[in-house]
Amino acid sequence: MTIRTRFAPSPTGYLHIGGARTALYSWLFARKHQGRFILRIEDTDLERSTPESVDAILEGMAFLGLDYDEGPFYQTARFDRYREVLSEFIAQGHAYYCTCTKAELEERRAAQIARKEKPRYDRRCRDAGHGPSPQAVVRFKNPLEGTVVVDDAVKGRVVFRNDELDDLVIARGDGTPTYNFTVVVDDMDMGITHVIRGDDHLNNTPRQINMLRALDATPPAYAHIPMILGEDGARLSKRHGAVSVMQYRDEGYLPEALINYLVRLGWAHGDQEIFTRAEMTALFDIKDVHAAAAAINPKKLLWLNQHYIKTLPAADIAKRLAPFLAARGADLTAGPALVEVVTALQERAKTLVEMAEQAHIFYKPETVIDDPKNQAIIASTPRPALAALAEAFATAPAWTREAIHAAVETAATTHGLTFGKLAQPIRIAVTGTAVSPPIDITCALLGRERCVLRLKSAIALAFPETRP
Repeated sequence: MTIRTRFAPSPTGYLHIGGARTALYSWLFARKHQGRFILRIEDTDLERSTPESVDAILEGMAFLGLDYDEGPFYQTARFDRYREVLSEFIAQGHAYYCTCTKAELEERRAAQIARKEKPRYDRRCRDAGHGPSPQAVVRFKNPLEGTVVVDDAVKGRVVFRNDELDDLVIARGDGTPTYNFTVVVDDMDMGITHVIRGDDHLNNTPRQINMLRALDATPPAYAHIPMILGEDGARLSKRHGAVSVMQYRDEGYLPEALINYLVRLGWAHGDQEIFTRAEMTALFDIKDVHAAAAAINPKKLLWLNQHYIKTLPAADIAKRLAPFLAARGADLTAGPALVEVVTALQERAKTLVEMAEQAHIFYKPETVIDDPKNQAIIASTPRPALAALAEAFATAPAWTREAIHAAVETAATTHGLTFGKLAQPIRIAVTGTAVSPPIDITCALLGRERCVLRLKSAIALAFPETRP
């Protein structure tokens, strides 16, 4: 048997990290067993589904590298197939028309609640023999006796009593099919063998199994994974920070880090924290997914992101960093090779956004020292030390890290300063900020001409009385 899994999002918004984790687990399970991973867009909610949301889902999947073998299939393109199966259900006695109005249903529901009964449809139209009418819905004739046993790979054995289940609406009054019905038809037609999804769908499972059995189809195996919680233990929402995959991308997180983080958000392999995609595929087992909900930990994701920024090739990071710098207006042709800048920053940057902020100084046409604290640091440095260094920079036989370091060290010693006491005002003079890579690396990347010019300008601004 070929394993066939699916990811079936509704295009009513962005691809959130809960959905991304579901997609990842389904993808890993299929890849581990040399199976097929199918993408299905469940867009039957015509009022809420949008093309922009479809694009966001596809973009998020591409960003994470979750390639699919079949699809994307759109449910709105399968309405004829749903109508066909619906007609079969009615003809075979597995479904019936219900003419109860919304007001009648609400009145009965209120009465059930008043009697402390579980509110549900009372099956009034089940054997009434109604035919189609403009407002009639179609309900599935759920078995009245027996149980449905779900041997869930994550939750374990879950038993549902049929007499506790409603006769579910499977087609609305306007003829459009409902979620639970379309899922059943799709899973059957697409030969889905394993359904991995959020545990908020667990209560739908017995109804879907009963419909599949009515179609003489073998139900797939199920694995319902728990939701993701915020740091405070509440259900994850926007108030906890980023929840969209593309928002993480825009904040400078790498897909390698996000995938590594998501796979560990409810699954573990001993104490191992860092996984390559090949390792995930080889080691992942849906049965090892925790039944309890996992809480998001932004610090851990940030740590993982920094790990991948540090360990991936600088040329690779440079390609990903370039758009972030371009968004800040940086002209990458007016500065050092970006890969060299990345090499200088890899140890310190946690995100691409942070790296872009640090790298931008190397592509600015001029330096502006507008922080009073930084201005004071330069003004408190002996002018002769700064002037001697500017001359040493201008006349150094070679512009290398070693030569720059030696020049700073000589100027500092000559004027009774420590290396660090002279390096900081130089850093501010040539970059406009108090934070950069080591001063010899920073100056080497900026180039001799820029450093000399900026250092002399800073001296002139800090000591105007010495101007000729």
